[in-house]
Amino acid sequence: MAQTSRVALGLDFGTESVRALLVDLDGHERGSAVQRYRHGQITSHLPGHDDPLPEDFALQDPTDWLNASAKAVRTALAESGIDGQQVIGIGVDFTSCTMLPCLRDGTPLCQLERWTKEKYAWPKLWKHHGARDQTDHINDLARKRKEKWLDRYGGTIGLEWFFPKILETLEQAPAVYDAAEVWIEAGDWYVWQLIGPERTDGRPPRSTCQAGYKAMWNSRDGYPSSEFFRALHPKMADVVAKKMPGVLLAPGQCAGELGPLLAKKMGLVPGIAVSAAIIDAHAGVPGAGVSEAGTLVMVMGTSSCHMLNAKSEKLFPGVAGVVENGILPGFFGYETGQAAVGDAFEWLRQLCGREFADLDRKAAKIEPGAAGVLCMDWLNGCRTPLMDGGLRGAFTGLTLAHGPEHLYRALLEASAFGLRWIVEVLRQDLPVKRFVATGGLPHHNPLLVQIYADVLGEPILVHSSRQGPALGAAILGVLAAGPEVSGFTSATAAITALARPPVTQRSRDALTVKPSPKNTKIYDSLYKRYRTLADDLSKRRRVIGP
Repeated sequence: MAQTSRVALGLDFGTESVRALLVDLDGHERGSAVQRYRHGQITSHLPGHDDPLPEDFALQDPTDWLNASAKAVRTALAESGIDGQQVIGIGVDFTSCTMLPCLRDGTPLCQLERWTKEKYAWPKLWKHHGARDQTDHINDLARKRKEKWLDRYGGTIGLEWFFPKILETLEQAPAVYDAAEVWIEAGDWYVWQLIGPERTDGRPPRSTCQAGYKAMWNSRDGYPSSEFFRALHPKMADVVAKKMPGVLLAPGQCAGELGPLLAKKMGLVPGIAVSAAIIDAHAGVPGAGVSEAGTLVMVMGTSSCHMLNAKSEKLFPGVAGVVENGILPGFFGYETGQAAVGDAFEWLRQLCGREFADLDRKAAKIEPGAAGVLCMDWLNGCRTPLMDGGLRGAFTGLTLAHGPEHLYRALLEASAFGLRWIVEVLRQDLPVKRFVATGGLPHHNPLLVQIYADVLGEPILVHSSRQGPALGAAILGVLAAGPEVSGFTSATAAITALARPPVTQRSRDALTVKPSPKNTKIYDSLYKRYRTLADDLSKRRRVIGP
């Protein structure tokens, strides 16, 4: 079978929708489709019920993941003319930490009649912020006990992670905790469903990427000790042994074969290799054609995740996680990120009642510095480098002469300043030689990329694919299929073939945004003001709270 007749399927699960991408082994994107989740983000009330949810809750419906992905795959197959039998591998990326409680057979608790009205029985979306107290408890206890694993996360674990959400359920709804036979990441749950829970002997595949970055797991030491969990809460002493069964697999490893149930639902054939899952942003690294150390890949969307591969492990404050083979084999993968980016821009657009085209056009005419308006971009807390979801954003320097475009320009600049801070943290110990942007924002918002380049004083390559994470997931599907099926003997070979655009597309689609020396000089001064504002706001948080 020719390379162009064999295709891989990448499934990219985002916050609002899932994307299905079909790419052949020569790197041609043959078809794609996006399908929104019926219930989207469940933030106001549970489906079919009127009781309001707390303001810091963000849930999802697992049925949406199955139905939306099946429809997206069928649509992509139909529009591309691809036959389901041509698909050799499936890769899955998913928002993280999105997680859920379920039974040992994979049934989510929220689908059981007893639990449909119980909010803690539903999947908690990555941006669920109900576990603030539990996060503080975990961090305080780990520091008191001098747990070594904490150093791999810059000295602080995040509000959106796996175990804070479990502890939140245990403390707020102990009956749900007791009923949960399996706690699992949504990406792992979905791969489990693809294979068929009945075919896994009660041991679902679990991604080392999700476990390493969001559940304090390490390839050498495993999860934190039972003694730590017992000190955290007596009922959690056996949480790993009793409620987290499974087999840990790295992204690109074969988790199993597509089972008949979802094969029929998707229009595929059973037996297709399925890769272990990967965090959505991390899939953007292979999807951006990056297979080497020293390149910072910026996956820019609702939030932004900035990943760096390196040959050595360095532990220092401010990094959200370092995991051996966490992103690509043979490297230590470093994760950093910003908790509010695209969603912050959308918040401002809605607040002002303007369209992005209007805001972009007017903001582009404003000189660097937004006419004196300075913004702190912590509208969903600060991920890197402070790892504090309780921090709040701010606008300063406002007058009656300022309009929505000034606020918007200041917010774009604040996002760029936040990135520069991250780069400075990384460069204290690691080389950062090159910058690649992927995801939806770099293509939809050229002004933002230009501001990023100006603030960094560095050129930024915008990868030609408009769906980098989905492409990265497809590449993992190819790796799961194995060299005897795909012909690729290494991850680098597969990435080079599938994620480097064909010669005929490179000049048309690839874009390098170069910095303006004049603007970079101005931003050097403004960045100092941003850092001063950050210090003031973080001190206020420590003294009087948010």
